[in-house]
Amino acid sequence: MDRKLTAIILGALVLVLACGTLVLAAGLWAGFSWFRGNAHMGYRDPGMMWNLPFGNNEDLPCAEGYGGPGMMGGDWDAAPCGQGYVSPESAGALSLDAAGAAVERYVDSLGYDGLHVTEVMEFEHNFYAIVAEEDTGIGAMELLIDKSSGSVGPEPGPNMMWNARYGMHGSGRMGMGRMWDLTSGEMALSPQQAELAAQRWLDANLPGRTAGEADAFYGYYTLHFLKDGQIDGMLSVHGSSGDIWYHSWHGSFIAMTGEHE
Repeated sequence: MDRKLTAIILGALVLVLACGTLVLAAGLWAGFSWFRGNAHMGYRDPGMMWNLPFGNNEDLPCAEGYGGPGMMGGDWDAAPCGQGYVSPESAGALSLDAAGAAVERYVDSLGYDGLHVTEVMEFEHNFYAIVAEEDTGIGAMELLIDKSSGSVGPEPGPNMMWNARYGMHGSGRMGMGRMWDLTSGEMALSPQQAELAAQRWLDANLPGRTAGEADAFYGYYTLHFLKDGQIDGMLSVHGSSGDIWYHSWHGSFIAMTGEHE
């Protein structure tokens, strides 16, 4: 009788441990899946490339995590979450021209030679600017400008994670060591191939949109996409893997000035 009771107890313990292991494994997998779907690096859509979840600014990590001396250079203010370099002259509700002037001052503060602002766009949630090298025409960085404070700082996403020369993993003064050797500006994908990759992603995720002209940066391309002939959003294409990163933080397009105007 004692042996049978012992066997029953042992069997029950084994069953409890097995169930506990399964529950723990399921919990860990659920946690990993959530993180993969919500982390700022994006999530893997079945059959598609890397992209950010659709959403607004509230879905994004705070800019405080990216800003600071030594990464983007210049005199970064001890600004609240979501801000970076603050241009006092542009504080308040910004016009498109004032946003462009704030970007010019920010670029000057970085200490680089031969960079100029090629494009400024106004969106519902922010202003966006492209800064390129004057001698090569290659994009150096993408910047966001807060519409109320005049805060200027690096755009999250490809600008920081894929930018092989001026981003977090680039080899320039703003970088922290190479991630891959794309600093020459040469990429496996041509602009036309990047536009095709973007169009495939749009057809699968945002049907009815058309990919625009791809602007080259160091390691990736960024392009606008159109709906009914009007700018409807923006995404980036990795220059080697073809991965897609959707810029989900801008909101609706309003106006622009620059090369693609």
